[in-house]
Amino acid sequence: MKIRKVSDALITSRVVFGLFIGLSSGFAVGAGFVAFLTVLGVIPRLTQLTKTMGFISYYEWAIVLGVVIGTWLGLQEMKLNWTKWILIPIGLADGVFNGMLAAALTEVLNVFPILAKRLGIQEKTIYLMMALVFGKIVGSLFQWIYFVDL
Repeated sequence: MKIRKVSDALITSRVVFGLFIGLSSGFAVGAGFVAFLTVLGVIPRLTQLTKTMGFISYYEWAIVLGVVIGTWLGLQEMKLNWTKWILIPIGLADGVFNGMLAAALTEVLNVFPILAKRLGIQEKTIYLMMALVFGKIVGSLFQWIYFVDL
């Protein structure tokens, strides 16, 4: 009887510890994501570029809802049997988001001007950017054609 109580207490402490670690990790990742978006100024810059400053609250809510729904879906063990015609626009939207996030990061950190200066091609920066864009496109197509079965 005493061994069972110790065993139950050990299991309970492991569960509580696991919950603590999971919750702490979630808070750390969430805080990092918010700090990342805040430091980069992604939302204000996006509204500035698209001239939609009046819709900034919609952008913010879209990010919040996207994170919450994405987290909820990530915790579910469900399989969505969607056709490729539904997945294509979702993939395109995901690609646009990741591309804009990467562009915001390079813009804030001034990656291209520093790289162009180090390579000695300051007047040909457009060629550097186009090479990166086409390399990304070719790499993505290679992955999708050879490694993804639709």
